Amino acid sequence: MRQGQAAPLWTGPMVDAHHHIWDPRNGRYPWLTPEGKLPNFRYGDTTPLMRPYLPPDYRADAAGHDIRATVYMEAEWDPADPIGETRFVSGLAAGYGLPDAMVAQAWLHHPDAEAVLATQAGFPLVRSVRHKPGGPATPQAARDGERTLMSDEHWRRGYAALESLGLHFDLQTPWWNLPEAGRLARDFPRTRIILNHTGLPSDRSPDALAGWHAAMTHFAEHPNTVVKISGLGRPGHAWTAEDNGWIVRETIAIFGPRRAMFASNFPVDGLCASFDTIFTGFKRIAAALPAEDQAWLFHRTAEETYALDRHRTATG
Repeated sequence: MRQGQAAPLWTGPMVDAHHHIWDPRNGRYPWLTPEGKLPNFRYGDTTPLMRPYLPPDYRADAAGHDIRATVYMEAEWDPADPIGETRFVSGLAAGYGLPDAMVAQAWLHHPDAEAVLATQAGFPLVRSVRHKPGGPATPQAARDGERTLMSDEHWRRGYAALESLGLHFDLQTPWWNLPEAGRLARDFPRTRIILNHTGLPSDRSPDALAGWHAAMTHFAEHPNTVVKISGLGRPGHAWTAEDNGWIVRETIAIFGPRRAMFASNFPVDGLCASFDTIFTGFKRIAAALPAEDQAWLFHRTAEETYALDRHRTATG
């Protein structure tokens, strides 16, 4: 490559490590109804999401990128019926060949958590579960001592069951709750924690980014942690490689390419940008990295983490 010439963009196989599919017409998604609409969603108005989004819709959005496999993320299906979502997604996968793995719903502090986890683990697609632990809404609230469910004894009892079932845990929580997550990683070292959405660095002020960076650095010290680089949209701001590049590069530097993976978070991040804008942005940001590192970020980390069939993503 000549001096001053832009590095070529990744053209190899890709795994989308975090996306959703749904059909609100079945009445199973409370938040995708006008009555259950989220008033303070981080991307603003969720009305555009209140429509069916099925595998053909996903494939249309992802056209132009060599997506070989995908990982479905639970979409807050009716909490009274966590297994219903897994059956629904498994049926879609059988009919459409997508997704290739899934993160299922589980409510770890419920009395039936261990039974639900055992049932979820019995589905061939399920590799992990997610339960958003709530907690402090600001860094100051966390500093003042407010805690998430990650510190609740009943929740931790449910979490303890993951190891024997061979399940990972997908964690969505803002960066200021990562000290709690670090203790979880320390106390359960054989359960992998997959941090969603880059630790949610939505506040881009210097102080907030410094706090995010420190929290991510300490969390990554635990070898059983992995991160998904996704969820970087901001309402009122165009999704650009220039705007998000520092966060993406620092995340890769903190975790290393073998513990980081790119993901679309579609259709949710479609509120901020097109699929092509997001993944072309990732390709531009990663272009200067060695090809081996890019391969881990675009598909190998997700393959290894979610035990995906290698032949689906092999370069040959």
